[in-house]
Amino acid sequence: MTWNSLFSPLAITSSDPLPKLIITHLTSWSAITVTGTDTKSYLQGQLTCDVVSVADDKSTLGAHCDPKGKMWSIFRLFHHGEGLALFQHADALDTALAELKKYAVFSQVSIANTTDVALGVIGEQADAFINSLSEQQGDVRGISGGTAVKVSHNRWLLLLSEDKAAELVSKTTEADFADETIWDCCDIQEAVPRITIANQNEHIPQALNLHLLDGVCFTKGCYTGQETVARAKYRGANKRGMFKVSGHCDALLSKEPLLERRVGDNWRSAGPLITQYQYSNGDGIGLIVLPLDLEPNTELRLKDTPDNHWKIDTQPYLHTDDEDTNN
Repeated sequence: MTWNSLFSPLAITSSDPLPKLIITHLTSWSAITVTGTDTKSYLQGQLTCDVVSVADDKSTLGAHCDPKGKMWSIFRLFHHGEGLALFQHADALDTALAELKKYAVFSQVSIANTTDVALGVIGEQADAFINSLSEQQGDVRGISGGTAVKVSHNRWLLLLSEDKAAELVSKTTEADFADETIWDCCDIQEAVPRITIANQNEHIPQALNLHLLDGVCFTKGCYTGQETVARAKYRGANKRGMFKVSGHCDALLSKEPLLERRVGDNWRSAGPLITQYQYSNGDGIGLIVLPLDLEPNTELRLKDTPDNHWKIDTQPYLHTDDEDTNN
């Protein structure tokens, strides 16, 4: 049995606690790496986040937009190897890579898709596990074969060479090995946005709450799409936000479930879920972009199974445009 065949779906209900230590193989995720003497200055003029201020032991969310402010990618940026890594969902990466390289000919940078393997470490023993791999402190640490990045409470990302990933998995006996859907579950619970090929070049950063997660800097100066992003903040041009929703589904959730919302006695399209996770008891959670002025008690339902009604959940952070204290 090979190391990457050990990962299987984790059978838990919505009320079950997670195992104390989970390792998951993030097969749908990858990273763009950027190296060279102009790395920070080039990215500073391309991305929404303040690249220059990211310390060696910190990471930040960010986005790369087109000139109209629509996002090619959402990523977690951190120091990795000899440069920076932009960790993101892989199915939108080819276009994101091409767009990021578009003006690189004028700078001393090398931009490429990494060959490294992504692993997720989740659970109350995650910090202790990372401490066993590195004597460094901080939220970003060099480890043998790659980098460990703290994503949130009890959750870490490992970006490793394939041989080191195989070695780590084969030597770890105390963890549950789960497929990457458990990473989706954590992202949804924390309302972490993502761009996939299904919603690439569709939304401005504020519509996916990136400004609420310190992924947009409004004081760094110009970058591609900056005028639209700034207008959405200072002129109130953005009318949409990302929300966590939940409900039950009698069947398996489809790859891109569509929700409808009740309007009086009728139902209208609410849009597709950005990502979703279904527990073993049929309960489901997901993220969706909705109008900011939508009533929080608005009734939702799955289009494919209209008897399954969903609801808007309490968000892990508030929808507000007051980012000035951080940016």
